[in-house]
Amino acid sequence: MKLKWALFSLVITCLVVLAGCEPLMVLDPKGPQAETQANVIWISIVTMAFIVVVVFGLLIYIVTKYRASKQSDDYEPPHIEGNPIVESIIVGIPVLIIIFLSIVTVKSTYEVEATPKGYEDQKPLTIYAASSDWKWHFSYPEEGIETVNYLYIPTDRALEFKLYSYGPITSFWIPQLGGQKYAMSDMVTTLHLAASEPGEFMGRNANFSGKGFAENTFQVKAMSQEDFDKWVEDVKETAEPLTEETFNELLEPGHLGQMTFTGTHLTFLPAPEGEYSGHNHGSAHSNKESEHDHEEHVQHSHEETNEHHHE
Repeated sequence: MKLKWALFSLVITCLVVLAGCEPLMVLDPKGPQAETQANVIWISIVTMAFIVVVVFGLLIYIVTKYRASKQSDDYEPPHIEGNPIVESIIVGIPVLIIIFLSIVTVKSTYEVEATPKGYEDQKPLTIYAASSDWKWHFSYPEEGIETVNYLYIPTDRALEFKLYSYGPITSFWIPQLGGQKYAMSDMVTTLHLAASEPGEFMGRNANFSGKGFAENTFQVKAMSQEDFDKWVEDVKETAEPLTEETFNELLEPGHLGQMTFTGTHLTFLPAPEGEYSGHNHGSAHSNKESEHDHEEHVQHSHEETNEHHHE
């Protein structure tokens, strides 16, 4: 009796505690990509819960029905061959479950990697999101502005994030808008998101990247297109221009508050895409080396050509 009351009290306590918790951000989507991922999570939870209930139900039934009874010491159980029907069930059902979850996962992966549904015919807002120790730099090349540790976005518009890093590998993640994606130093990865309603969301680096990792967060604010355009105009009128010297200071390890600039660092330190991809991207030294190597290659080719004609 005491054990039953203890279990009952434990269940009531868990329900009371959970009732006071806010919903998990990944299960409170504010965009189409996040909604797709939340649906996959719920499908997985329901599937696994069904499996657990059925397995424990069968366990209780078997233990109860086929429990050992008092037999004589010389009792020998009968020899029983395997049952093909039972063996087919215990092998076939897990295979069907895996096939089902695989189809759901692959289908949803293609959906979240593409432009959000309903936004295919509009031009996306391109934002370059670069991480450094331990901050985030957001460049709006079309608007000609840049922010540090905060992100303003319009609602009902496709967003195309270009992710890369000026330090260790990080992971860009806004749980209520979509899944996380890695930002690396020698390449650009693309993440498609969209916000379906105004609000403020939390964004962060989801990959451990040193002692400042815990505070490597940023604020996201979604607003109407009109409010977003007004914010862009206000920034252009009030913010200071971003210089190469200032940006190099921002890249120094440490934490910063929210900052706003006109212009972007892409003009003097391009992202590692296209001709700038590969090791030591964007640095003046690497660019000079590339130009020098190219000149040597051209000169060597001319020398070989002249020797060929001479022969």
